[in-house]
Amino acid sequence: MKRRVVISGLGCVTSLGADVDKVWGRILKGESGIGRTTLFDTSHFPTKISGEVHDWSLADVGEEPDQWTHQARHTRFAVGAAKMAAADALLTESSVVPTRMGVYLGCGDAYQDFAQFMEMVSRALDGEQLNLSEYMKAGLSILDPAAELEMEPHMPTSHVARIFNAQGPTCSCFTACAASGQAIGEAAEAVRRGDADIMLAGGAHSLIHPFGFTGLSLLTALSTHNDEPTKASRPFDRDRDGFVLGEGAGILVLEELDHARARGAPIYAEIRGYGSSADAYRITDAHPEGRGAARCMKIALDDARLNP
Repeated sequence: MKRRVVISGLGCVTSLGADVDKVWGRILKGESGIGRTTLFDTSHFPTKISGEVHDWSLADVGEEPDQWTHQARHTRFAVGAAKMAAADALLTESSVVPTRMGVYLGCGDAYQDFAQFMEMVSRALDGEQLNLSEYMKAGLSILDPAAELEMEPHMPTSHVARIFNAQGPTCSCFTACAASGQAIGEAAEAVRRGDADIMLAGGAHSLIHPFGFTGLSLLTALSTHNDEPTKASRPFDRDRDGFVLGEGAGILVLEELDHARARGAPIYAEIRGYGSSADAYRITDAHPEGRGAARCMKIALDDARLNP
C-alpha cells in the first residue's frame, strides 16, 4: 500500500510579496503584481512589462546577502521560499534524518550576461568572420567559472539541498511551464514509495532578462498590453494577446502523513493523485484536442481512485 503524502509547509517569493498569507490575501482582492520592467532596458522590445520581485532580500530569511552575490536570482528566490516553507513546517535538525529528506525543484537556466558574450564576439571578429580560437581565448579571460556554474538549472536544487543537509533523492526538472508541478508530483511519488519521509518541492525561475524577452518575443508569446500592465495577464479573455513573464519561487514541504503527525506539524492538504503525460505534438503548441492534459487528469484521478 502506498504511503499517504501531506503538505506540511508553504513558502513563496513572488511579485505580490514573500509571505503566503499576504500573497493569498492580495490574490483574493484581485490585485496584480505586474508592472513596468525595471531589471533592464526594454525600450527596444515590444513587451515592456513583467512581474518582478521587489523589496525582498535573503536577509529576510536569515541569510547574509553578501554571501549570495554570485548566485542567480532564481537560486536566491528558491533558497528564500525553501527556508520559509521549512520554518512553516516546524522543521528542525533534530526532527529530520538527513538521508530521509530530499529536494525536487523545477527550475530553468539563469541569465547569461549579454555584455560579456558581446565582448567575446567583438574580440574574435576578423572582418565579417568569427575566429573561434580567439573567441575561446576571450572567454577564458572574461568568464568567471564559478559564476558560469551558477547559471546551470540544477544549481537552485543543489543550494537548497546543501542548506538543509538533504541527503535523500535530489533532482531537477526542466520541463518549461510544467516543471514546478511535475517536480511536486515526482517528489510526492518519492515519499509514497518510501524513498524519503520529507521532500522540499516546487520551483523557481526568472526569465526577465534580454535573452528571455527576445526568445519569447520571437515566438509572439508575450502580451504587449503595455499601457495597462495590471490587466495584461488575462488568459480566459477573448482579447488575450499572450502571457506575462513573472519571476519568483514557490516551495512546499511534502511529508509522509504519520511522520508529520509525530512531529506535530501543520497539515494543509493531502496529495491524493498525480498524473504525467505528453502531447507528443509540437514543441510550442498543445494538441488542439487537449489530449495530453485530458490524459494527465485521468491518470491523476485514477491514481487517487476518484471519478470526475
